[in-house]
Amino acid sequence: MAETYNGYCVKCREKRDFTGEISETNGRRMAKGTCPVCGTKMTRILGKA
Repeated sequence: MAETYNGYCVKCREKRDFTGEISETNGRRMAKGTCPVCGTKMTRILGKA
């Protein structure tokens, strides 16, 4: 289930909306996706809820 998240692209140096999947690493939930402009991988750490 892909949803839209807002994250920071390190390559573009701007905040952008990206579509991503939720995954869990070391007990932390995070959204992983790609930047729609440059194609770099983006992540955003989500809250517990």
